[in-house]
Amino acid sequence: MANYPKQVKIVEVGARDGLQNESAVSTADKVTLIDALANAGLKHIEAGAFVSPKWVPQMADSAEVIQGITRHPGIEISALTPNLKGAELALENQVDEFAIFTAASEAFTQKNINCSIEQSIERFRPVVELAQKNNIKVRGYVSCIAGCPYQGKVEPEQVLSVCKQLLALGCYEISLGDTIGVGTANQIENLLTLLLEHIPAQRLAVHFHDTYGQALANIHKALEMGISTIDSAVAGLGGCPYAKGASGNVATEDVIYLLQGLGISTEIDLERLAKAGWQICDALNKAPVSKVSLALKNTCQS
Repeated sequence: MANYPKQVKIVEVGARDGLQNESAVSTADKVTLIDALANAGLKHIEAGAFVSPKWVPQMADSAEVIQGITRHPGIEISALTPNLKGAELALENQVDEFAIFTAASEAFTQKNINCSIEQSIERFRPVVELAQKNNIKVRGYVSCIAGCPYQGKVEPEQVLSVCKQLLALGCYEISLGDTIGVGTANQIENLLTLLLEHIPAQRLAVHFHDTYGQALANIHKALEMGISTIDSAVAGLGGCPYAKGASGNVATEDVIYLLQGLGISTEIDLERLAKAGWQICDALNKAPVSKVSLALKNTCQS
């Protein structure tokens, strides 16, 4: 029998990574969503992004959203802070954790943020310095850990190199993102085998998109290997801009159902979580992507 972690930390990214790939919803809807997620028991919620509204208009109201939510003790609110200006705004809005992002693919980094991986990491230096001065934790995201829409295959050694650079910079945790959802369990096993030779499991998180329906299998493999932090988005919010019509992030409801079945504690109320998802999906005028959410909804309606 696999030696699963006894407890798993869920980082809920629906309000940021999810909604930035959906049609725009009101500030009030975002506040309602984040408050509902907190009431369902989620303790780590990515609430917004302090980025240029020209590039990501869906996140233009992040300050208003963070000001509008109910701040419960013990709940950490994080935001994406790609540069010093973004970090200063996040600090003004009393964000608990900064998130910075780069990729394991040079081609992806050039297309997305118009610089090399090395330059992207240099840009984060002042962000990390500001965070450290103010006792704020910094989380690093590495995109394209299993494949890139521009260069194709991404070597595990390249992922390791970027992770090491972010840890050396001062990140407490690295979230490994399969941005286009092409990874399979064997591939994830090979990658984690290499990473875990150099990085403790408690400093790694997994962030799998479900484009090819492999996210839960990949998460299960990561759990078997001792990873105990999982990023997910309520209702499977989000999309993959590189695979038209494809789903985005793995759904939090599906992850919680898997964890419950494995006897792993999350302290999250699945029914309340599903209801939070239904509410935001109504605002978006779409159905949840989560299989568990849809099953619960059908049970409630029958």
